[in-house]
Amino acid sequence: MPPKRSLYEAAPGLIAAAAAVAAAAAVHLVLPALPVMTLAVVLGLLAANLPGVAGWTAGPARPGLDFAGKHLMRAGIVVLGLKVSLGDVLGLGWVALLLVAGVVLAAFAGTYGISRLFRLPPRVSLLVATGFAICGASAIGAMAAVRRIRQEETVLPVALVTLCGTLAIGVLPLLAQPLGLGPEVFGAWTGASVHDVGQVVATAQTAGAAALAVAVVVKLTRVILLAPMVAAAGLHHRMGTAPDGAKRPPVIPLFVIGFVAMAGLRTTGWLSPGVLEAAAALQDLLLGMALFGLGSAVRVGQLLHTGARALLAALASWLLIALLGLAAAFLMFPPA
Repeated sequence: MPPKRSLYEAAPGLIAAAAAVAAAAAVHLVLPALPVMTLAVVLGLLAANLPGVAGWTAGPARPGLDFAGKHLMRAGIVVLGLKVSLGDVLGLGWVALLLVAGVVLAAFAGTYGISRLFRLPPRVSLLVATGFAICGASAIGAMAAVRRIRQEETVLPVALVTLCGTLAIGVLPLLAQPLGLGPEVFGAWTGASVHDVGQVVATAQTAGAAALAVAVVVKLTRVILLAPMVAAAGLHHRMGTAPDGAKRPPVIPLFVIGFVAMAGLRTTGWLSPGVLEAAAALQDLLLGMALFGLGSAVRVGQLLHTGARALLAALASWLLIALLGLAAAFLMFPPA
């Protein structure tokens, strides 16, 4: 298909996705507790299921929405690397780093096991485990790319990780006082157990600036683990596919290399605050458009029909990672 023709077909969906992100950002300004990424998924779900709009998202807008869900997701992951300063991560100390890594590995293995226990397909279980353990929808997109998993199979994991991350925004702050959590412990708990970066910020800010600062660094420590986890999955997949000389998938996709490169660039300290703010806005736009595209492929009727086991698995996994994160938080900041 000629490039001009492809661009022409993709334009309606891309314009709709960009407009949805603008609407999500406007709502976020009024209601800061609702992250832009979560709102983008919700708007995608509405677009896919409201009469009069559903047909358009499934028809003329579909090429652009699919492009956003695949390619803009990868571009957004690259820009996400600019949020990660290795100096901040190392500033946690080796004990905290090992604890966070332990939470990620235990959450990944536990969530995968729970998903298989509820008879979810292996590839869906892998995506759910990746999203819950590392950084939500961004990690799901990265793992799907390296394992050559179809975009359609990412829809349910993205919906589940968005639902449970949104649940955390409401539930975790209610538990802080009954559990006697100080700001640092609550921030570490949030950063270690909530899925998406925006959801972490929305949750931790309820306990003040000290909690937010700890939460963001702990969360970004989980984010940096995206690269080795995806690389390991890519190597495993490469070893097990294309035995007859056919083209093998890359061990590390270019967008993951880009993510690591951007993290290294951020660590140098060369970038001005203005550049970093612009990059954060670009990341929100790219990932928001991608999540709107993925959300617009979810048909609620089908989800309710096929997703009951998946929902139970997600809730069990959410409880598991919350408990793991809380234990790690107490170990990072033991009571005096």
